[in-house]
Amino acid sequence: MSIVETLKARASVLVFVSVALGVATYEWHQAKSATLPAAESKPKAANARGVLAEGRLVPYPDAEVTLGAETGGKLLKLLVHERDHVEPGQIIAEIDVTEQRAALSEAWARVKESEPDISFLEQERIRSEHLLAQNVLARAAYDKSAHDAESATRHRASLLATSARLKAQIDKATVRAPIAGAVTARFVEAGAYVSPGTPIVTLVDLTRQRVQAEIGEFDTARVALGAKVTLRAEGYSASFHGTVEEIPDEVVARQMKPLDPSRPVDTRVLLVKIRLDEPVPLRLGQRVEVEIR
Repeated sequence: MSIVETLKARASVLVFVSVALGVATYEWHQAKSATLPAAESKPKAANARGVLAEGRLVPYPDAEVTLGAETGGKLLKLLVHERDHVEPGQIIAEIDVTEQRAALSEAWARVKESEPDISFLEQERIRSEHLLAQNVLARAAYDKSAHDAESATRHRASLLATSARLKAQIDKATVRAPIAGAVTARFVEAGAYVSPGTPIVTLVDLTRQRVQAEIGEFDTARVALGAKVTLRAEGYSASFHGTVEEIPDEVVARQMKPLDPSRPVDTRVLLVKIRLDEPVPLRLGQRVEVEIR
């Protein structure tokens, strides 16, 4: 066999091998493409699990109130302790207003003293008016009589206003519970001097709680009102259930420190509010794991 015929034979063999490899490669890709949807089903199943986040048990906004002193003075009585249950209108604390009470008594006494004077001066004004009509009294004398009567009336009105102001200060010295709830914090003790605005106690209606979940900003599109939620807490084998009831319009800085140290702490989150669908044995402020389906 000549050299040319040998080269041609080898070339034919190479072409045949290349074609065979190409066919095998094509068939392998086709087989892999046929199984690709089944392989992709795993991520879809993971996504179907829902949005995972961390949250905390918090009271509804109108179920928590911090009572403060509306007037300054010495705190005479603090009638509740932490974990005490109170009813609306119940007296929580009393501030010393001895001076205001004395001033109120003085103001009322002066009001009483002014009443005979007003009566006398009004009668004098009426007599002067009759005498003026009969041309027996000069106009200047009548004007003075009328002025004295009006001055006495205005002075009494001023005393009444002072009395009302002092009465309002005294009423503010008695701190009452505006809602039913439990005392969760005491900020001062009896005997302390308080200024207007000084917090005294915090009351929380523990029957009205919900979960505030911190949803990562990149998962916000996957959260909808009415979505069902599964809640889990460390130390409890059972899970609890809730429903998304409020989604804010803005993301904010993370408020809770992540339990996983590998997670970033400077991310932005959506503070989603979750209604509890059942009573839970959790405590106010307790951290929970949230899964929004």
